[in-house]
Amino acid sequence: MSERTANEQAHARAVREMFAGIATKYDFLNHFLSVNIDKRWRKLVRQKLEKELNDSDALILDVACGTGDLSVELQQNGKAKVIGTDFCRPMLTIAAEKNTKNDLSIPYLEGDGMNLAFPDETFDAVTIAFGLRNFSNWLDGLKELSRVIKKDGKLVILEFSEPVVPGFKQIFNLYFTQVLPRIGGAVSGSRGAYEYLPDSVSRFPNQKNLAKMMSEIGFKEVSYQNLTGGIAAIHLGTKE
Repeated sequence: MSERTANEQAHARAVREMFAGIATKYDFLNHFLSVNIDKRWRKLVRQKLEKELNDSDALILDVACGTGDLSVELQQNGKAKVIGTDFCRPMLTIAAEKNTKNDLSIPYLEGDGMNLAFPDETFDAVTIAFGLRNFSNWLDGLKELSRVIKKDGKLVILEFSEPVVPGFKQIFNLYFTQVLPRIGGAVSGSRGAYEYLPDSVSRFPNQKNLAKMMSEIGFKEVSYQNLTGGIAAIHLGTKE
């Protein structure tokens, strides 16, 4: 990995502290503010990796796993070994509690998604849900995810994106920028975290530009699927 700038390091520290501050309310607000649509999105991610998940010899890494919802979805419905990693310890504490609740034994490792503690070409697939846009450098982050994927392995990205339905786009943007920060702030005690959310999404590459970035760093068969009118998208690529 390339050396990160002082601004990138400061960004990473701020994001880690922000998520630590809202960890205990994170799951409730995710499901409440999305009207539980986020659960369906994670199931669709799992479907993209059906072949890998049905392979008992496969190894899958869930990066920026947060409280473990995607890791659990993948492990509950597959034979492959799933590992979760995130740089926010309070989020991982909650993720680990879900092992007991769901009778699972997913290893959750504290680590930076932009500097993964794994050798090159370790994993058959890597997933990241609502985490890439929080990286201090998206291109370097994609390169690091690619580094740990085996040749012909898969990268699946679930991320907020650009709504594609004109009328719906305006309504959603009003909710996202005005309503969501108020509700999220009132429940979590950190309005800043829920003002950060729409701001980070507005700066993140749209569907076509993210697909282009993936292709440029060496992924083939890159595609994306819009979800719920494009408010989120799943990007899929295969490492060359």
